[in-house]
Amino acid sequence: MKIYDVIVVGGGHAGIEAALAAHRLNRKVLLLTMNPDKIGEMSCNPSIGGLAKGQIVREIDALGGEMGINIDKTGIQFRLLNTRKGPAVQSPRAQADKKAYSQRLRTILESKRNIEITMELVTELIINQDEIKGVKGLYNGNYFGKTVILTPGTFLKGRLHIGKKVFSGGRLSEQSADSLGKYLKSIGLPVKRLKTGTPARIDGNTINFSVLEKQMGDKNPTSFSFKTNPKDLKKRPQKPCYKTYTNEKTHEIINKNISLSAIHAGNIVGIGPRYCPSIEDKVEKFPEKNRHQIFIEPEGLYTNEYYLNGISTSLPVEIQHKFLHTIKGLEDAKIVRYAYAVEYDYVQPYILKETLESKEIKNLFHAGQINGTSGYEEAAGQGLIAGANAALKTRGEPQITLGRDEAYIGVLIDDLITKGTKEPYRMFTSRAEYRLLLRADNADERLFQKAYKAGLITDSFYEKTKNKYNSVSKEIKKYRETRFYTDSKNFNRFNGKTIYEMLKMPEMDIDKIEKLSRDFSPDIEKAFYRNIEIKAKYSGYIKKELQKIKKFRKMENKKLPIDFDYKKIDGLTNEAVEKLNKYKPSSIGQASRISGITPADISVLIFYFENNE
Repeated sequence: MKIYDVIVVGGGHAGIEAALAAHRLNRKVLLLTMNPDKIGEMSCNPSIGGLAKGQIVREIDALGGEMGINIDKTGIQFRLLNTRKGPAVQSPRAQADKKAYSQRLRTILESKRNIEITMELVTELIINQDEIKGVKGLYNGNYFGKTVILTPGTFLKGRLHIGKKVFSGGRLSEQSADSLGKYLKSIGLPVKRLKTGTPARIDGNTINFSVLEKQMGDKNPTSFSFKTNPKDLKKRPQKPCYKTYTNEKTHEIINKNISLSAIHAGNIVGIGPRYCPSIEDKVEKFPEKNRHQIFIEPEGLYTNEYYLNGISTSLPVEIQHKFLHTIKGLEDAKIVRYAYAVEYDYVQPYILKETLESKEIKNLFHAGQINGTSGYEEAAGQGLIAGANAALKTRGEPQITLGRDEAYIGVLIDDLITKGTKEPYRMFTSRAEYRLLLRADNADERLFQKAYKAGLITDSFYEKTKNKYNSVSKEIKKYRETRFYTDSKNFNRFNGKTIYEMLKMPEMDIDKIEKLSRDFSPDIEKAFYRNIEIKAKYSGYIKKELQKIKKFRKMENKKLPIDFDYKKIDGLTNEAVEKLNKYKPSSIGQASRISGITPADISVLIFYFENNE
């Protein structure tokens, strides 16, 4: 009987990063997917990154993951967002060549000797005395593994909606995993329904580009991977995006037919994403707006298909045609793929530990949309953590966890397991209380030590990153000790200040100081300038965040027993007892973030465990 170290169920973005993380830890991996041709499929938007999501991709890269490298290799437009704002909210984003993106990921997986890919539809889990032993497949019976990671995406009892028409599937024209969805509910897991949607794709030959707002990528593209050579990124061909808007005529048609939308017709019970609503939701909820923007995004270098970002819908096909043709530039647009909504099962994530292992079923991990998240990036981040921890567990080594003060991935996982989610969870910079420290530019600095200790990154990347930040530290020390002197009449009033003090000024950067200075010159690569400048300009704010983190860590370090019955503690509210027994927090800090737990409850917890240890 063949026993794998790690079985990954699902070949989407979570499954890929899970399999590759386990592979990097020298584990024998089986990846089960319903269709190997769909590995790494971009089911919705043809892009990677964006606000907060770009930070997640950088973190995946710093932890040894593949997503950043893959988009750098297959991107067709690169932009750094929010450049007019502070560094905490600046995020890289790229349009992808969808086919190239998924094909390269499959090639990477197939090149790894210890990853087997098998076409299979998983129907049940094999569990013995609350411990996972493997999975049952529809085609080829049982598969046995020391650990199992579930990453089924939107396929758990997936139902697709176009108007009043309902189809079974996780994506249009693909079957759903009904048996697995029913099985998870039958064993008592807290299963609920969610809904998401996707817009129509149209033929670029039928778009009137001449009347649209054109959006080009950056002349100096920002890479996602710390391993990418900027010169290579510049060589990549880039395609423009375009912008247009709905109008009052569009809204009139939608309003007139809104009862035909699947969600308004009552066919969907799952809750949709608040931050990415359908066009019918926008029109209904914001009647004061006479237009909504639409980004027209290319799907690849070798296709004329375009994605209409901003008008996802579940309206009938004939209404999709009708309202689309009222939009400037799309009057003659031909739909290649129709828009639809997808409703699917997810398992409420409060049943998971910080490692993404189930609290109830030993060695079973969940990652991606099964935990209630939306987005390729959120899924990939979870997949990497689940894959690493499943592998580390089979090696008998300490598992990797990320705190809210260490990574957006840490914020994501903590939010899921302490707060749960009633709608598809999407990451925003506002969710991270320490976002000035969790920047896109310093993801490698934040995570390389932890990644190396877990065995997720190579010796060469570790040494390169360590040397980089040693150089940065030495350079900052030099700037604190070096005085600025200039012959410029406009700036000689600053003579005698340190270079570090000069860098704190909004209008100053290292290049400008070097030009003005009599004898100052940097001793570091230009690529590192930005990191130093941010540390100088925001030093006061960074100091305050570090002080807050110190207090946060104190609470996180007060551990709680995972199998404790909180009915034993006098003084807790009834709601606190119920929530604590349900969520089983691992620390006082985690308990404090559970909805319904009051500061008074936390005081009772601290007093009890300090006096009963």
